[in-house]
Amino acid sequence: MKIAIIGLGYVGLPLSLQFARSGVTVLGVDVDPVKVEALNAGRSYIRHISPEAISEAVNAKTFSASSDFKCIKDVEAVIICVPTPLNKNREPDISFIIETGKSTAPHLAKGTLVVLESTTYPGTTDEDLRCVLEAGSGMRAGTDFHLAFSPEREDPGNSESKVGIVPKIIGGFTPACLERAKALYGRAVKTLVPVSSCRAAEATKLLENIFRSVNIALVNELKLVYGAMGIDIWEVIQAAKTKPFGFMAFSPGPGLGGHCIPIDPFYLTWKAREYGQNTRFIELAGEINTAMPAHVVNRTAEALNSFRKPMNGSRVLVIGLAYKPNVDDDRESPSYVLMNLLKTRGADVAYYDPYVPVIKLTREHPHWAGTRSIVWNREILKKFDAAIVATNHQAVSYQELADWVPCIVDTRNALATVKTKPGQIWKA
Repeated sequence: MKIAIIGLGYVGLPLSLQFARSGVTVLGVDVDPVKVEALNAGRSYIRHISPEAISEAVNAKTFSASSDFKCIKDVEAVIICVPTPLNKNREPDISFIIETGKSTAPHLAKGTLVVLESTTYPGTTDEDLRCVLEAGSGMRAGTDFHLAFSPEREDPGNSESKVGIVPKIIGGFTPACLERAKALYGRAVKTLVPVSSCRAAEATKLLENIFRSVNIALVNELKLVYGAMGIDIWEVIQAAKTKPFGFMAFSPGPGLGGHCIPIDPFYLTWKAREYGQNTRFIELAGEINTAMPAHVVNRTAEALNSFRKPMNGSRVLVIGLAYKPNVDDDRESPSYVLMNLLKTRGADVAYYDPYVPVIKLTREHPHWAGTRSIVWNREILKKFDAAIVATNHQAVSYQELADWVPCIVDTRNALATVKTKPGQIWKA
């Protein structure tokens, strides 16, 4: 079997390697020639994917990369794994899906299966993508070619999360489309979870991440409420976790990051308006989570004031640019918002992240492009007035941080077991 996977990022690349390990010949397609060149040379640009894994597939001729969509004509299935961000008005931007569909359609052979994995609102696959594919190919979905949706379930940095063992949701445009999609994913994934339609599969993915967004918002709000009462939210969470039923622990933080949780809820709220429905609960959770960076900056100002230092002119170090611990993924990271707010208030801002040595160009924060992580040593850290722990990487020595920086705002409870000085640590 030969398939094409379009989009070789945090979703498409591990999926490509899993299919390649399963005996499927995979053609990876990406519009970025730098990625294509790196992959064909056996190099990795994602920290948790080893160069050895790529080289093994390339050398076995089960994986190759290209920027040419014409090669799609030779495959039995096409899987689309492209970004679905929000635009400047916080509305869904499915332009990457549409453009990929337009590039794919002219090269579709009769009987080919097309699967969308990008997180999106219900109706994208059987309405938007289907129309583009039909218009560009002259064929009909469900009759001349097959169409399905199977949401990605990547969890970068989690060693227990492997493509082959995470159950795979699959929804088909028709029953025959579903069977074709099951046959495809059955080659590489142990457990398949078929649902009644593409829309049900799309809605399932949104539920998974809205569930997390709402619960994170809850603990973020409780962090503020309990903090005002002099109660440590982290102690409360640890105690609540001992209940063997009816409770699931979530951790507060400086805001939401990653490509899923900060974005996916807004895909549903936008689509719900088309049906005259209000999603007040989801939108409230979004408001709470979005407000967290401002709270952290205000807390940092309080901490600096306790040392008789104003925010304006103080040197502030942000620890962790990646959105979660032990990965190099900085998509939608709240650290960018923290740095912007600190800079607006006159602080001299720098960051440290062992996994993000230099900031690449991003759509949302282009002014930080080229900024480099500081070098971690006593001489450099002693120059900062305060540090904010935004991401609790295990590679960071928090004892050294406490020894070298006088004022630390801890948003992740990273210094809970570290020896510190009275008044040095501020929870946020």
